Amino acid sequence: MGVTPHRVAALAIPDVVAFDLSIAAQIFGHRDERERYSFVVCAEEPGNVPSTTGFAVEAPYGLDVLGTADTVIVPGFHPLTDPSPATLDALSRAAALGARVASVCVGAFALGAAGLLDGRAATTHWQEADAFRRRFPRIRLNPEVLYVDSGSILTSAGLSAGIDLCLHLVRQDYGAAVAADVARRMVVAVHRPGGQAQYARLPLPEADGLGETCDWAVSQMHRALTVNLLSRHAGLTPRTFVRRFRDVTGMTPMRWLGGQRLLEAQRLLEATRLTVDEIALRCGIGSAANLRLHMSRELGTTPTAYRRSHRQVATP
Repeated sequence: MGVTPHRVAALAIPDVVAFDLSIAAQIFGHRDERERYSFVVCAEEPGNVPSTTGFAVEAPYGLDVLGTADTVIVPGFHPLTDPSPATLDALSRAAALGARVASVCVGAFALGAAGLLDGRAATTHWQEADAFRRRFPRIRLNPEVLYVDSGSILTSAGLSAGIDLCLHLVRQDYGAAVAADVARRMVVAVHRPGGQAQYARLPLPEADGLGETCDWAVSQMHRALTVNLLSRHAGLTPRTFVRRFRDVTGMTPMRWLGGQRLLEAQRLLEATRLTVDEIALRCGIGSAANLRLHMSRELGTTPTAYRRSHRQVATP
């Protein structure tokens, strides 16, 4: 690719949650990503770090690598006591030097103890929400979402939500097409927005047509879709459709569809020579002005700037 790999350091705090650490390793440390990412595992004391699942994790590097990392990932750990002062200081210094710092699950407790989340929105595993609020009253906790992007500081909910957060980081770094490739390699959902609920009260009710309706909506996103059209396709009344959709995804059908439209716009900006107006029409967003508004609000960028920074090999 001819670019310097993005440096990612995962910090293994004693009694690390091995699953959380493996998420970062699979996404950033996989052999297919070595041109894009340089991935290391570090700890306060290099060597074997105990995990919560009965085996040790090797951390070859010390805290000094956090000072040169572009991104720092903090997996969960137990018990939820404050990490050592040296660890907290290293996290604070990494953030001050401009590193993007992200936590998986209860790794947010380390970010909170380091003062990195004060005054910010954040999330963590829903089971630890009360303990988090008591420990960090200055943090605006939202335990109902998958992940929260507060700019340079990001937090995710429990376990698999860490996958969604790390794919979100890949999307930021290299665009939607690369993130989709990584997701396909891992056989996980290509994109779940951060605002989706941490846990669904019901499995996706294929018999009621929601899964098929979601696929249909994506294929028809160039149209002016409404709740009435979607509910009719699903064979449900509009009220029942919206209620069941919220039970499954934690959001309204229109909000979900808006996210899918924006994701498709990102893909087209990366991979085609279509004009911004043409992309907006294909995605059902209407106009270039509307697309600029949505991208500015959701991604903090413009279509032109996004295309310039995430350009793939363009198709005719």
